[in-house]
Amino acid sequence: MSLWSRITYVFRGDRLNHEIDEEFVAHMEEAIAAGEDPIEVRRTFGSPLRLREQSRDARIVGWLDNLCADLVFGWRQLLKRKVPTVAAILSLALAIGACTSAFRIIDALFLRPLPVAHADQLNVLARQGPDDHGVPRSFDDFAYPNFARMRAAAQGQAELIAASFTYRTDLTYATDNEMEKGYVQYVSGTMFPIFGLRPTLGRLFTTEDDITPGAHPYAVISYNYWTRRFANDPQILGRAVHIGSKMFQIIGIGPKSFTGTEPGIVTDIFLPTMMNPDVRRTDNSWLRIFAVINPAVPHEPLRAKLDAVSLNYESERTKGFVGMSRHNIEMSLQKKMVIEPAASGVSRLQGDYRRALVWLAVLVALVLLIACANVANLMTAQAASRAREMALRVSIGAGRSRLVQLVLIENAMLALFSAALGTIFAWWAAPFVVSRINPPDHPAHLILSADWRVLAFGSLLTLVVTLLFGLAPALRASAIQPVTALKGGNEPQSKRRSMYALIAAQAAFCFVVLFLAGLFVATFRHLSNQPLGFDAKDLLLLETATPHGQSPESWSQMADTLRVIPGVKDVAIASWPLLAGGWTGSISVNAAPPTDTWSYFLSISPGWLNTMKMRLIEGRDFTSTDSFPGEAIVNQAFVKHYFKGANPIGRTFEKVNPLGDRKLCLVVGIVADAAYSNLHDPVLPVAYVPVRHLNADGTINPPESGTFVVRTSGIDAIALAPMLRRLAGQSNPAYRVRNVLTQQELVDNQTVRERLLALLALFFAIVALLLAAIGLYGVLSYSVLQREREIGIRIAVGARIGSIARLVTAQIFVTVSIGAAAGVAFGILSVRYVQALLFGVKGTDPSMLIAPTLVLLAAALLAALPAVLRAARIDPSIMLRAD
Repeated sequence: MSLWSRITYVFRGDRLNHEIDEEFVAHMEEAIAAGEDPIEVRRTFGSPLRLREQSRDARIVGWLDNLCADLVFGWRQLLKRKVPTVAAILSLALAIGACTSAFRIIDALFLRPLPVAHADQLNVLARQGPDDHGVPRSFDDFAYPNFARMRAAAQGQAELIAASFTYRTDLTYATDNEMEKGYVQYVSGTMFPIFGLRPTLGRLFTTEDDITPGAHPYAVISYNYWTRRFANDPQILGRAVHIGSKMFQIIGIGPKSFTGTEPGIVTDIFLPTMMNPDVRRTDNSWLRIFAVINPAVPHEPLRAKLDAVSLNYESERTKGFVGMSRHNIEMSLQKKMVIEPAASGVSRLQGDYRRALVWLAVLVALVLLIACANVANLMTAQAASRAREMALRVSIGAGRSRLVQLVLIENAMLALFSAALGTIFAWWAAPFVVSRINPPDHPAHLILSADWRVLAFGSLLTLVVTLLFGLAPALRASAIQPVTALKGGNEPQSKRRSMYALIAAQAAFCFVVLFLAGLFVATFRHLSNQPLGFDAKDLLLLETATPHGQSPESWSQMADTLRVIPGVKDVAIASWPLLAGGWTGSISVNAAPPTDTWSYFLSISPGWLNTMKMRLIEGRDFTSTDSFPGEAIVNQAFVKHYFKGANPIGRTFEKVNPLGDRKLCLVVGIVADAAYSNLHDPVLPVAYVPVRHLNADGTINPPESGTFVVRTSGIDAIALAPMLRRLAGQSNPAYRVRNVLTQQELVDNQTVRERLLALLALFFAIVALLLAAIGLYGVLSYSVLQREREIGIRIAVGARIGSIARLVTAQIFVTVSIGAAAGVAFGILSVRYVQALLFGVKGTDPSMLIAPTLVLLAAALLAALPAVLRAARIDPSIMLRAD
């Protein structure tokens, strides 16, 4: 008989039994017809049932038949215990879904290779060394002349590719009034050929497009952008796009799978590096360097060669930096070249969220372990209730492996149902988390495709979950002693100890989740509540551009125009909003050499301090005749650092650029410290200078961009945005409002990562606490059930409710306390690793350790209450009669 026939008979059992019965009847009829005695014939053939089973075993695949029987039996058992089954499935589904969601995000950001040729050979160059404050860091930004030297040095060993940092900018396709935003990246002409990419339409860049600065104003748009913006219109080829002050002709559409070199950002438009206005500058680092290294070339000699080339370039470049302190020059030259793998690309998003996602993975793994321990205890209790069934199976010949298979298949069905439900949860959860990684106006875009990688992870996770919660109960069920179980003997203490051990593990894991959640929530609260130094409420920001520049008087006139709108309380001007930009320079006091510490600058109009509600401590505000170089208002940190706390009013300082150019400023005012560029940083020395900038010959330098800061009163600030945008364009067409947002949005954007971590950690803390409480309740209920007779006797002899409660809960509270102590130890050890994600919080603060302990004990008390009440309601007379 063929294997296929034996397999099909497994699923056609009734037909097989009928055929076997007919065959036996035919044989007996033949013997009787041959003259044999019918009684002897039946005695010779023996039991029909035994013969049918023997014949059936020979015609089917035995292990497959057993598997099918166990599946049917397991399904009936799950339906029989609906409430425990649903609880187990939901617990595991939430944990599996959370793990799968975390993997999808981590895979998309860190693990998934770029869809390019030789992705495994792709690397990125970086320099490691101290920053301006002496803190070790990795720097992956380079100037183009440095790249050109290294590309020539690596020829024959590696192909070097320049790719700028992708940035969001203004662009137009028709008139300047139809401005829109797009993500732009400058790339080497060799990038597309080296990556083995082919165009969807038109052509891509070649080496010839990237030789002469400004000579080839071409653009390639991504397939994603072509679909979103132009609905796959093939007529887009040849169309012009206006970016900055230049026009570019679209020559091609990129391949469908390629969205750029930065995970988390979908590049819209690619431009040749030679079209970047800073391509010849040595003082501007604006690009990354990717290296596709030949497989036969060892990395270390190549790294040493590129390090020498880069160091020589930096040495030559800094020779003329008379306006830069010797200390800062030495710190710059101490940086060492490194070659890092970059198969999945490189982006700032990776650096910002690497640690955060690691700890997110830790949290979901702990929740998974809690869920598995919970279900394992449930399965152990269920196995105890089926002790007689297992004893009977052993008595009639079932082997230990057969019982293990029976219980594991039932558990595997639970895991599969949980995995299916968890997949649905992960399908929603991963995009939800990604949508909150970045601010709404700058969302992250990750490719969260469900490919073989996610499928393999989900399958492996399901297998691990099955083994984690199912193997131990299966082994315990298979070790049943038939004689003891059939006589109704007590359960071995080892099983009860294992259940309490799982409870201790749940308590420890739950404490760690609560502890980490407390740290992340406290971090978010501290960061959100720290003093800003200004009032962000009711502040509307109009980021505005004037392509050919406008005089400071014209900008003031536009502010006056906006000020007449009903609901507008005041309008001022700044070069950019606080928490949205940065301008630095060295400081010299009394003609001394430049300091090692950089100061920060911001150009503001008269009245800006009042509009921002920043406290002027001493001196005066700017007037319309003040200019830069000329006057300056400094903050308290500036006074403390550069003037050693002395009153600087009437004193001067010089802003020194690296080439030695000095601009003299007279301090006319002191303002209170305020957040400048980043809420995570300490207070920085800041000098505020007038928006009226003078050139070296004394003429006015008309600003080409700025931000109108609008203080509203009695009306929602964002509600005025359409009217203000429209009025600005109508009053003077030279002004284009590029972007409108509130100052509060910029403040909130500073805490996006902390808010996300706090929300997720709080969610997982609640889930972990709920799962742990359910686990405690299950074990206590099981314990009361096993000790009903003992409790009944104690009540009969006069035991009070308090003593019964202590009897029921004492061991469980000791177990929870042991688990919490272990969690405290692990929590303290984990603080050093999570410290980089904290702000204003000390993990060793006793309150951070006490709070999770109290919450855990309170949850244990609530979970124990139903079991105590159940024990107190036991009727001793029924227990004694049952005995």
